[in-house]
Amino acid sequence: MEFTDSYKQTGPCCFSPNARYIAAAVDYRLVIRDTQSFKVVQLFSCLDKISYIQWALDSEYILCGLYKRPTIQVWSITQPEWTCKIDEGLAGIAYARWPKHPVKGVSFTRDGKFAAVCTRRDCKDYVNLLSCDSWEIMGVFAVDTLDLADVEWSPDDSSIVVWDSLLEYKFLIYTPDGRCLLKYQAYESGLGVKSVSWSPCGQFLAIGSYDQMLRVVNRLTWKIFAEFMHLPNVRGSSCAVVFKEEDEQPQLDIAGLCLSSDPYDSNFDVSERQIGVRYEVADLPITLPFQKPAMDKPNPKQGIGLMAWSSDSQYIYTRDDTIPTTLWIWDMQQLQLAAILLQKEPIKAAVWNPTSCRLAFCTGSSHLYIWTPSGAYCVSNPLPHFTVVDLKWNSDGSYLLLKDKESFCCAALPILAESSDYSSDD
Repeated sequence: MEFTDSYKQTGPCCFSPNARYIAAAVDYRLVIRDTQSFKVVQLFSCLDKISYIQWALDSEYILCGLYKRPTIQVWSITQPEWTCKIDEGLAGIAYARWPKHPVKGVSFTRDGKFAAVCTRRDCKDYVNLLSCDSWEIMGVFAVDTLDLADVEWSPDDSSIVVWDSLLEYKFLIYTPDGRCLLKYQAYESGLGVKSVSWSPCGQFLAIGSYDQMLRVVNRLTWKIFAEFMHLPNVRGSSCAVVFKEEDEQPQLDIAGLCLSSDPYDSNFDVSERQIGVRYEVADLPITLPFQKPAMDKPNPKQGIGLMAWSSDSQYIYTRDDTIPTTLWIWDMQQLQLAAILLQKEPIKAAVWNPTSCRLAFCTGSSHLYIWTPSGAYCVSNPLPHFTVVDLKWNSDGSYLLLKDKESFCCAALPILAESSDYSSDD
C-alpha cells in the first residue's frame, strides 16, 4: 500500500464523484487538488470559515456552507471566474445540498426526479412527494408514527421506509401512493430504532436498534427473515473467525549498543520507533470487552450505532455501542456471523470499497485496518504523528482518503487478491 504526503485541512474534505479531484477546507480557503499528482489545481477564498462542502454529481461545481455567516458559496472547477453566493440573513442556514443527496426528513429517488419530504401538522406526521422538475406536490399521505425520525427511498424507488423517534420502536414501509406494505414493532416501552440501511441491491432492509439487535427485512415477502444479537460472550459453536489486534514486539538492533550506553541518553528515543500491530486469530469461546451504558443520561451509548452493506449486498458490518472496540461482519447468504474484529481502541469509522468486497476502518490510531472475505490485516501509516480519525473511498475504489485532526493523506490500495491467510501484517 502506498501513501501520499500529508496535506493540511481544518474541516471537511472529500473526493469528487468522478474521482478526479479532492477538495479540502483550510479555514476560509477551498483547496482543489488533482488525485493523480496531488497538485493544487484551484484555490478559492470564501467569506468565512468553511463548515461544509459538497460536490455536484457532475463534479463541475462544489458548494461551501459558511454556517456562521450564514452564507452558501458555489464555485466552478473549470470556470473559476464564475461565482454564486446565497445569503440567508437572519433566517440562518441549517444545511445545504444538491438534489439527490439525502438529509434527515428528506429523501430523493435515485434518478433524482422525486423527493419525499416529512412534515408535521396537528400532531400528525405526513410524507409529501415533490417533483424535482417543478417542485410541485405530487401527493401527500399520513404515516402511523408518533414522532417521525426519518425517511428513505428504497434503491429501486418503489417503496419508502419511515421510522419513529428513538422513544418508540416502530418502522413502516409504504408505496409512493401511501399504501402500507409493512408495519413492524418489535417491542414496547423501550428505546427503539437507531440505524436503518437498504442493501444496494434493494432486496434487504437492515434495522439496528437500541436492544443490540440487527433485524433484516426481505422485500419479496415484507417480513423479518433474520435477527442477529450482539452479545459480549461469543460461543465456541460460532462459525465466525475472531481477529484480535495485538502489538508487535519491537525488534531492537543491539549492534550499536555497548555496556556503557546510558538508557536515559537523549539520543536513545524509543518513542520515535513506531509500534507495529498485527491480527492474531483468537480461539472461541471469547468474551468481548463490554461497557455498561449510563442509563441516567440522554442518548445512552448502546445499540447499533454503525452499520453498512457491502457493495454486493452479501455482507453487512455493525458496531454495537456497548462493545465499541468490536466490529461484527454478517454473511447474508449464509445468515451467520462471518467475522469479529476486536480492536484495542473504539472503532471510529468504517467504509466498504464501492467496487469490491473490502472493508477499511480506523480507531483513531496511526494504523489502518482492512477486512476481506479472505482475511484481515493491519497497515501502519508511515507519516509521523498521523492518527486516522475518518476515512472515505473515491468512487472507483482505487484511493482511500485518510483524515487526521488537522491534515489528510491518501492511500493507493492494490487490486483485491483472493487469499486464505487470516493473519497478515502488511
